Parts: sequence; structure tokens; C-alpha cells
Amino acid sequence: MNSNFFQTSIEYLKGVGPSRAKLLKKELGIFTFQDLANLFPNRYLDRTQFYKISQLEKNNAEVQIIGKLTQIKTVSQKNKKRLIAKFEDDSGSIELVWFKGHKWIKENLKLNNLYVIFGKTNWFNGQFSMPHPEMETLKTYEKKLRPVMQPVYPSTELLSSRGISNRVMFGIMENLFFESKDYIFETLPKDVLESYHLLSKKEALINIHFPQNQHLLTRAQYRLKFEEFFYIQIQLIRKNLLHKAKIKGYPFSKIGDNFNLFYKEFLPFKLTVAQKRVIKEIRNDLGSFAQMNRLLQGDVGSGKTIVALMSILIAIDNGFQACLMAPTEILSVQHYNGLVSLCKKLNISIFILTGSSKTSDRKIIHKKLENGKIDLLIGTHALLEDKVKFKNLGLAIIDEQHRFGVAQRSKLWRKNNLPPHILVMTATPIPRTLAMSVYGNLDISIIDELPPGRKQIKTVHRFDANRLRVFKFIKDEIFKGRQVYIVYPLIQESEALDYKDLMDGFESISREFKKPTYQISIVHGKMKAKDKEFEMNRFLKGETQIMIATTVIEVGVNVPNASVMIIESAERFGLSQLHQLRGRVGRGADQSYCVLMTSHKLSENAKTRIETMVKTSDGFEIAEVDLKLRGPGDLMGTQQSGILNLRIADIVKDHEILKFARSTASEILKKDPSLTLPKNKPIKMTYIQLKKYKNIWNYIS
Repeated sequence: MNSNFFQTSIEYLKGVGPSRAKLLKKELGIFTFQDLANLFPNRYLDRTQFYKISQLEKNNAEVQIIGKLTQIKTVSQKNKKRLIAKFEDDSGSIELVWFKGHKWIKENLKLNNLYVIFGKTNWFNGQFSMPHPEMETLKTYEKKLRPVMQPVYPSTELLSSRGISNRVMFGIMENLFFESKDYIFETLPKDVLESYHLLSKKEALINIHFPQNQHLLTRAQYRLKFEEFFYIQIQLIRKNLLHKAKIKGYPFSKIGDNFNLFYKEFLPFKLTVAQKRVIKEIRNDLGSFAQMNRLLQGDVGSGKTIVALMSILIAIDNGFQACLMAPTEILSVQHYNGLVSLCKKLNISIFILTGSSKTSDRKIIHKKLENGKIDLLIGTHALLEDKVKFKNLGLAIIDEQHRFGVAQRSKLWRKNNLPPHILVMTATPIPRTLAMSVYGNLDISIIDELPPGRKQIKTVHRFDANRLRVFKFIKDEIFKGRQVYIVYPLIQESEALDYKDLMDGFESISREFKKPTYQISIVHGKMKAKDKEFEMNRFLKGETQIMIATTVIEVGVNVPNASVMIIESAERFGLSQLHQLRGRVGRGADQSYCVLMTSHKLSENAKTRIETMVKTSDGFEIAEVDLKLRGPGDLMGTQQSGILNLRIADIVKDHEILKFARSTASEILKKDPSLTLPKNKPIKMTYIQLKKYKNIWNYIS
């Protein structure tokens, strides 16, 4: 589109003016001609068919008829007047009725002229009638830029009450396209249009607003969805390429002693094909002169920690320090214990820094860190403090990064002259389509298989009425020497919702599982950190067989002997939470179980969530169902949902178009990263416009 013309303020369009412009800005965010052109219809009324009056059915449908007025009269009834006209075609007659604006309407109606009428029919007293029909002469109808699929535009109560009806919006849109036809330029290269049989930009816009038939409407929608995704991907992929070209990283040129010794002698299990592939991807990044910026996705228990450790060893072998930042103290301590245990035969120094580290310990850590005597520092947000200075931080690993804000993460980058390489890890599977759009500027690695010997967790759904059978099952498992989690959604009873709360649950479990035969731990968010840790440690050491908890145990508790996860009121948890909780078991060699307890009253969504959990343990499959149920905004949370305020495309329904748009954008940028080839001129021009006028597509975070 010609950017200058389309950036004209909306009030200068015929039919708008200052007062309507004010309303359109406030209610629909329409400030410019560009915004109006991108206000796509919500739905369409089919204006392809003309009915004969004899064909009308008593179904209150919207119909279109050609005929003429043979009689017009005003009828008074109890202080109210209505205008009635007899409308005929060669098959019969129908009454047209107006309750408002009689005088103006009557003056403009002409007997025996051919008209096209459109509206809803009513059947009353053996006669069809049509109140307040849309009406114009057949001559005018045939002259107009007339869609046969009548668009219905987004609206609000205020717009309707101020007279900006759908018909008015349609008239405004007609004025825009009469004025702008010569200013719409092509935004996609000719070879892309020809290869994929896409409509031109001009044809697509005209057929989205004024479709001549269903087929052209479908093609127009496809073209505009493709373009929307294409330019999001162009921006994300270019951002990644520019990042690599501009932001230099430390080249880790060698694979040294620590890496080789650990790989050959101390690796606790054979790496999976997926782990090897991901380590290779990371090695390639670290060996280049660009800063690594990689997202590592792997389901619970897929072996991300080993991949992280191998990356850390490459940094250390090249004379650099590394850090690993986790969102909670429990998770940091677990990482620390796990990595110290794995590295005990290697000559490397590992320290931990959290909010509860003593001041004396902190001072020692700060000093050793600056002297380069610490190889790996593990911790929480405490790593971001200004006092924490590294001698030469070469690699920063962030676990469950969605729990850290952008400003917090950028503090890590500034700990050095050159930014460290970044590896972001998450056990929350992100649907592939969402990852392409939200993390499209990161390189993505996926560990999509579990280590050998890991047994699938058996997941079952039980209603509250089966509780006694579930208790017996728990006792049988404890008798075999196993441990059990019982997780509740609430800490205190909610008056509005009839759910058992944690303390009620604790009391009923204590009655059923009496001391001294059974020992029970309890953990919830209101406890002090040291009390939580004390209870966690009792469970970890096997001193208690049952852990009753709220979702604080969702991330980071690793108890290989725990083989049963009971989730109370499972219908109240989201899919990703259920999946994370299930991942707390199945960490040892024994068969593990997850029991989803619910009431009999389940919403359709809750049923789908429970059925999905029972059917599959594939985190990515679960994430795709979650995306369909909740939509991208809810799934990503408020921080990132703004990225996906799409005008026409839908990331769930149009995921095939998204994949296609990304591969096309990727292919073009691979051959022409700076978009200098003559054939890519439309992309370059549109890209410049997008950066210049942020209001056109303000998607990229």
C-alpha cells in the first residue's frame, strides 16, 4: 500500500468527519485509512441468491428479493404510527414495515420502480412481512461495487447507538476503496505469488471487503493470513540473523579434557539420539563467533540437565565461567546437588548463591567469582545482584525462563564486555506453532525422546466416590516401599467453590494413614522457606511416605522413590500444570502412576483435559490441546500474548499457513539476508514500512 496515502487520518475520508472519526478511534482503534483497510469482516451474509416471494419459508431467514412497490400507506395505532408498503414480484406480495423515520422514507419511495430489498422475514396472520428492509433501486444496486457476500464488520453498542450501523460502515469502506484503488501496491514478490497461486494484494483486499463469490473470499483470506504470518516471520528471522551478525560471542574453539573425560568415563547413562543432536547444535553455536541464543525444550525427565552440563564443560574447557539460574530456591538446590554429584570426579569448582545464603558465604563467593576461582555458579535471582561480578562469564543457562522478566534476564547479559552465550531451558512444552511466533528469533532445540529404561507413567481418572479404592492402592504401593504425593489446588477453603481444601485433606489422610505405621509431610505456599525445606528433605530421605502439598512441588522436586501422584480436584488444574505435576513421579526404575481425582460434575473443557492426560504423556501433544482450549493469549500469559494480536490469521486454526509462511520467509532470507535482490524489493519496502509505522503490525516484542 502507498504508505503516505494510507497513513491519512480517518476523519478526511468521505462519510466520516470529525465526530465519527472520534468514535471510530475510541471504539475500534481506527486512526488512519490503513487501520480501516485492515478492519476485516467478522462474517458474511450470503447475497448470492434472489428469492421469489412464493419461495419464502416461515423460518425468519434473511432474504433478498427484486420487485416493485404497488402501495404505500401510514397506519396509526395508539399514538404510534407505522409506514406500510406493499411489495410485489410476479409470484406474490409481501408487506414492508417501518416504525421510525416514516416521513423521510415515504418521501424517498417511488411506486412501480424496481427495487432490491434485503432483510429478515416475519410470518404473521397468513402474510409475510419485512421490518426495516435494506432497500435500493435495481439500477443503483447494479452500478455499485457490490459484494454478493455481504460483510458484517466488528462493532460496539456505542457505535450502533450513534448510528454507525453495519450499513454505514460498509458505505465508509466503499468510499475508502473508491479512493484508494490506485494506491495499493504489492507486498509480496512476483515469484511467491505465482508459485503459490496467491491473489495480488489489491485483489485480496477488494475480495475480503467486497467478495464476488465464496471461492474468491477463501482465496483472499488465505492470501492475507499468509502475508500476516510471513511478515511476522520475516521480522523474527531477520532479528535472529542480525543478532548473529552484530552480537559477537566468545568462540569456544576446543572440546577439552573435562568434556571428554566426563563423556567417556562418568556419563551415568547412554545419551539418546535427541540429546546427541541437541549437544551437536549447541557445540556448533558455541564454536561460531556469534552469541548463542538458543531455547532448549524438553519434557519432564528428558535429560536436559546432562545437555546443560555438557555445555557448561565446553565453556570451562575454554577457560570461561558458567552460571545456571533457576526460578526457585528448591530448584537451584536440586540443580546444585545434582551437578555436584555428577562432577565429583572432575576438578571443577561449583558454588550456589540464593536469597538465604549467609552474608559471610556471599562475600567469599563474590571474591572467588571475581578471581575466576569459581567455574560454575548456580542460583536464583540472587545472581542478578550488582555485587555478583564474574571474571569471564562465557555461558549463562536459564531454567524455566518464562518466570523471569526481560529486564532481569538482560542484567545477566551485562555482566561482561561481550555478552555470554545464552541457553534457555524449559520443561513446559510450547506448541510448535506458538514457538515459531513467540520464540521465532531464538534457535530452538527439542529433546523429544525419554532416556532408555524410563517407564511410561500410567494415568487413570477416578471419581471422588472411588476414594476408598484409591486409599487401598496407596497402601499397597507404600507396602512395596514406594512414596506418594497428594496434591491439592487450594490452601484455604473457598466459600464459592465446593472443593476440599488442603487442611481438610490432611485431616482425612491422617485418619486413614495413622502413625506410627505411616508418616506424612505437608508443604504449602504459606510456610516459611526453612520449614518447607525441612519437610521436603524428610520426604527425600524416605522418612515420610506421603507428601501432601499444593502446587509448590510442581517444579523441581526430584524423588526417584516416589511412584504415585494423586491430584485432587484435577478438574481445577490447567493441562500444563497437570502434566508438570505428573512429571514429579516416574523418575526411578519402578512403574509409576498418576491418579486424577474429580467430582462427577465436569465441564466440557475439564473432560477434554482429563481425557487428554489419560490418553497421552507426550508434552507437545498436550500443549497443542492446551493451545486449542485456551488460545495463545492465555497460554503465554499477559506479557507475551500481545505478540499475537493478529488481525485475520488464527495461530490455532491456521497453523499450516504459519508453517508454510515461516519456511517461505526462511528460504528467502537464506538466499538474500539483506533483501537486496530486485525481486525482493516488495518485501524490503514493506519491511521498512512496518518498522516506520509501528501501528501497522505491532506484533513483535
